[in-house]
Amino acid sequence: MKPRHKRAAIIIGALAAIGIAAVLILNALNSNIALYVTPSEVAAGNAPQGQAFRIGGMVKDGSLKRDGLTVHFVITDMAKDIPVSYTGILPDLFKEGKGAVIQGRLEPNGQFVASEVLAKHDENYMPPQAKHALDQAQKNGNKQ
Repeated sequence: MKPRHKRAAIIIGALAAIGIAAVLILNALNSNIALYVTPSEVAAGNAPQGQAFRIGGMVKDGSLKRDGLTVHFVITDMAKDIPVSYTGILPDLFKEGKGAVIQGRLEPNGQFVASEVLAKHDENYMPPQAKHALDQAQKNGNKQ
């Protein structure tokens, strides 16, 4: 084999390896992305099907029910409510009437099964998307 052909084979092999690595990295990143969706968007059918996503809003007062390690509650944006179930230990700051962001999957029956629950850490903090969604829901609720 001539030196020119060896160099071409090495370059082609390196490009193929870089391409395969890029595909694997992008696939891993894509599977870890969790879109943020509001309860109103979920109720309207705009939630991702068959993949994990995040839903945020307020924990509805009077909705928190415990069954061993499984907790059932309702997350709301003041316009629409979504029932949620979570098996595990909740954060200390998780309470009714407080903001939360929940990651999980939507079941065909409309139940959101959470894999992770995040509670806001003080009265002044709320994820920007959740704050915007609550403001929009309150504006739309006042128009009706």
